[in-house]
Amino acid sequence: MQKDFLLITLADDDEDDRMFFTDAFEELKINTVVNTFENGQELMDFLNHPESVLPNIIFLDLNMPIKNGMDCLKEIKQNDRLKDIAIAIYSTSSSDADVEETFVLGANIYIKKPSDFNMLKKVLNDVVTLNWQYYTSGLKKENFLLKL
Repeated sequence: MQKDFLLITLADDDEDDRMFFTDAFEELKINTVVNTFENGQELMDFLNHPESVLPNIIFLDLNMPIKNGMDCLKEIKQNDRLKDIAIAIYSTSSSDADVEETFVLGANIYIKKPSDFNMLKKVLNDVVTLNWQYYTSGLKKENFLLKL
């Protein structure tokens, strides 16, 4: 089935971040449907439901209660039904260890959360207009961390 929109999913425990994220997409006027989840367990329950329509891109915060983003990333990449979904790590952390581990686990891009709304809109626009075929095949580490 051909979709005329991008299905975007965000898992983030910060209510304000979820609101800014959805508001940014509304202002961008990109044809998207955005689903948000407040922790990794809610995200995985949704993704593992057999009738769920899978997203084109998952934006995944690393630091969440119940199930963190790193655990979600591992589960997604080990699941044949989910492993080809593009994963954008979306976190306040910019530690080399987090960047390295998420790269090794198979995330497609790493985004440090922007601190202002206009920058958030720019980042989200850049991410959804990426050539994802390039970012999902033979990824090179120097292209992994989105430079703001």
